[in-house]
Amino acid sequence: MHSESIFAPMIALVAWTFAIMSFMAYRRFTAIFAGRVKPGQFKLGESPDVPADVRVANRNFVNLFEMPVLFYVLCVALYATHRVSDAMVVLAWVYVALRVLHSLIHVSYNQVMQRFLAYAASNLILMVMWITFAVVVHHAPRPWPFG
Repeated sequence: MHSESIFAPMIALVAWTFAIMSFMAYRRFTAIFAGRVKPGQFKLGESPDVPADVRVANRNFVNLFEMPVLFYVLCVALYATHRVSDAMVVLAWVYVALRVLHSLIHVSYNQVMQRFLAYAASNLILMVMWITFAVVVHHAPRPWPFG
């Protein structure tokens, strides 16, 4: 396994984030052209007058800049410290799959308990990854400080 393999799930989540951004834009423009909302209602983000189906796409896009930030940092830290393992790559893919599942639930039928379970499971995976990384790095041999 190459340590660069940790970047594949990162790239997949970035691609998903761009897909949700495009979906959000589609929902916004569709609502504007249908006369359901005026462009000015997006001036400060989303006003209460913006239809729920449009707001939820924006909310999901924002979600992809919350906990995933810790995922991106961890992946880079794994790579920089030479701690990429098969297990971490698998966990990274599971994390990405759960984030995609969360998004799909959120922007489609939006059943709160199912969405919460996907969100909670993704956060649990991320927490396990961080704990594993912290333990491995903490117990790593330290270089002699005097060269």
